[in-house]
Amino acid sequence: MNIRRLLTLFSVTVLLASCTSYKNVPYLQDPETVNQAVQNEPLYDARIMPKDLISITVNTTDPQASAPFNLTTQTPLNASITNINTTSAPTLQQYLVDNDGQIDFPVLGRLKVGGLTKREAESMIRERLVPYLKETPIVTVRMTNYKISVIGEVTRPGTFTVSNEKVNVLEALAMAGDMTVYGVRDNVKLIREDADGKREIITLNLNKADIVLSPYYYLKQNDIIYVTPNKTKAKNSDIGTTTSTMISATSILVSIASLIVNIVR
Repeated sequence: MNIRRLLTLFSVTVLLASCTSYKNVPYLQDPETVNQAVQNEPLYDARIMPKDLISITVNTTDPQASAPFNLTTQTPLNASITNINTTSAPTLQQYLVDNDGQIDFPVLGRLKVGGLTKREAESMIRERLVPYLKETPIVTVRMTNYKISVIGEVTRPGTFTVSNEKVNVLEALAMAGDMTVYGVRDNVKLIREDADGKREIITLNLNKADIVLSPYYYLKQNDIIYVTPNKTKAKNSDIGTTTSTMISATSILVSIASLIVNIVR
């Protein structure tokens, strides 16, 4: 009877542990907190940062008039068969934003674009171009190196380029194949560096639905997401032959005890 009680207690303990662990797995629990919240935040729009690569296109009905503002580059290609250097089709010049948030733009010279959204940068450049063109041009600004990194307990850690310049933390995890079973949902680290070089580490709790209301829900370019491992992963990483033997021995003893209970019956 004592053995039977021990087995019952053991089973209950395992069941309770499983229930407790499950509570830490689902994302976005208690969604009613978000659905009932007043949300007046404007749509997220990325801002240009130092070291960003941006492309700027100026279009008018007269291509020759806008040509001086659309610099192109040609990438040399080495033709292996003929052993003659050739060039590829011209591509639009990209501008590297310096530490002061400025770029060198043809004709207009130094432009301060750091800290501006794409829309603000387009408006500023459009106004500066008015004296040089007979019509109001169409200016398009794109960030060409908008990327984020996801590391730690995810299926496919890595650095990912975001073409639409807008990504949230859940989308970033999806790019990395989601967290593994060892990832801690309530202790996700966001590493961010601002335009002044100041770094900060923010802890995100993805079990809570109100994460979607957080100012850190949408990621900025060059953000790093680190998914911390749980205690089980930490223990498994340190497990040795002795520990494995002990676990195997314990499993055998439990099986023998179960067999004896069945025989006693």
